[in-house]
Amino acid sequence: MTVQDNSPESVSFDSYRQLLSRYERLLEISRQLNSTLDLGTLLNLITGAATELTDTEEASILLIDPSSGELRFEAASNMTPGMMAAIPVPMSGSIGGWVATHGEILIVEDASQDSRWFGNVDKTIQFETRNLIAVPMKAHNRVIGVLEAVNRRDNQPWTKDHINTLVALANQAAIAIQNTRLFQQSDFIAEMVHELRTPLAALRASTALLLRPKLPDDRRQDIIVTMQEETERLTAMTTAFLDLARLESGRTRLEMEVFGIFRLIAECVEVVAPQASERGIQIEVIGENHETEADWNKIKQVMLNLLTNAIKYNRENGHIYCRVELCEDTGDCSPEHMLLSVQDTGYGISKEDQPHIFDKFYRVADMAGYTTGTGLGLSIAFRIVQAHGCEMTVTSEVDVGTTFSFTLPLAERAPEHPMPGSMELTPRE
Repeated sequence: MTVQDNSPESVSFDSYRQLLSRYERLLEISRQLNSTLDLGTLLNLITGAATELTDTEEASILLIDPSSGELRFEAASNMTPGMMAAIPVPMSGSIGGWVATHGEILIVEDASQDSRWFGNVDKTIQFETRNLIAVPMKAHNRVIGVLEAVNRRDNQPWTKDHINTLVALANQAAIAIQNTRLFQQSDFIAEMVHELRTPLAALRASTALLLRPKLPDDRRQDIIVTMQEETERLTAMTTAFLDLARLESGRTRLEMEVFGIFRLIAECVEVVAPQASERGIQIEVIGENHETEADWNKIKQVMLNLLTNAIKYNRENGHIYCRVELCEDTGDCSPEHMLLSVQDTGYGISKEDQPHIFDKFYRVADMAGYTTGTGLGLSIAFRIVQAHGCEMTVTSEVDVGTTFSFTLPLAERAPEHPMPGSMELTPRE
């Protein structure tokens, strides 16, 4: 790739002004990077800055998985989370892999003619890569990933200023990513230790009571039951901790597939049917079946969490409505998505609690004034939806009920097996 000379004797006064403006913008972006502690927000900020500072059409970030050593897309201006999850990038036989392995800048004039070019990316996302710069992202002299700027606008030559700017951005970004990961880990560990203290204290007190020689048998049995419950709570909590830690660190990989949403909802309803029947709660699924491209197991986890909560915080003989709508019909979200909602006729969530409902470890007290569960279910569900590039919201009115809604991307092809417009679950006799 031809690199335009911009040495002092060849640069005009206007070029100096543009260069100064670019570096001022780089400093501003660096301040933003250092003040952002959410990994997803940080990665999107970096790709946006890369396209702006290099005047390119697209940009992407590939990070090396610390546990597996694999190279994967973590952010891209022209890819959805589903697309990124479907494209593992080989270390051998790809431009990103070459840069990550050698730790050197690579300028590619014609991607189609470069033997290191990994063509599966363009085929998968239906995009044409003409040229690019790929630079290593280094933190503490270690390569953690690759930043790519793709397709110079109007096929103008790269300048040394563009290359130097991208290298500076990559280095700043690498440090910011590492700092964000460390902050999330330390913050999460502190919260986790705090939450583990309660069940551990209960187990410690129970074992001390069991050691009493004159403890009545009925009391002994009660303590054993308590220990079983606290052990199960610890197991659920540690599983939830691991799920959330993977989601927050970006280490969770989505297994994308195309499926009809009614099939998933029907499976979830079947799982919670016994709980609903015990309390005389009816579950109705309303809308039309549409196909989505998403991670089946992860979305099932989201739906089960919402349905379980809708039963738990509902009234006796209440109702739950699962709705499936097209965003283009509702106008509440982007047209290429569907909107799923789970509405209950329960006691509702106060306006004071609603802003915190997706926070880690936040629990809303039930009608008896007790808080139960790990306090992580909704936070995990929220993160799963975010990982799909989608959104989750809550609306609620005290003494009326609560509605949790989230979007999912529509699959490109139409449903192969249309299903009826609604389903209803009635309590078993």
